[in-house]
Amino acid sequence: MALKDFAGTLPDYAKDIRLNVGSLLNETVLNDQRKYGTLLACAHGSGHKPLVEATEAEVADKLSPEAANAARAAAAVMAMNNVYYRFTHLAGNEEYSKMPAKLRMNVIGSPGIDKIDFELFSLAVSAMNGCGRCIDAHEQVLKNAGVTAEIIQTAVRIASVMQAVATVHAVSA
Repeated sequence: MALKDFAGTLPDYAKDIRLNVGSLLNETVLNDQRKYGTLLACAHGSGHKPLVEATEAEVADKLSPEAANAARAAAAVMAMNNVYYRFTHLAGNEEYSKMPAKLRMNVIGSPGIDKIDFELFSLAVSAMNGCGRCIDAHEQVLKNAGVTAEIIQTAVRIASVMQAVATVHAVSA
């Protein structure tokens, strides 16, 4: 089942979410790798298996194997980093921020695709997970690379809609 069809299974009270999925699939601000990679990263970041399956079907012929793997890797490493760095940011003891993370995250430096695209996927998942420190770090890398605010906002719009799809489907299925 493709993503739009999956969104069509959401209840009537989530009509806006269904319509937003359709709008995002037709979005032209992002190139295809960025759009479909962000969709896939966010699906995996949601942890909602039915959404992951629908999104995997949606992107199967739209992303290279390398880009799909990078999107999955962004979701995986952000699942770890967003918890760790949100803790160091929110903890009252600044000592934690000064300590080495001692977490393996090599994929960030060598994602197998354009690093800026990987950063965009990571930003979107970090937005879903509410890690302000990670959001700031990824947004700074993107801005330094010349990525526009419109592109960044579009990726976060994807994150917000994918999170809503996962949440509504999980409680209504």
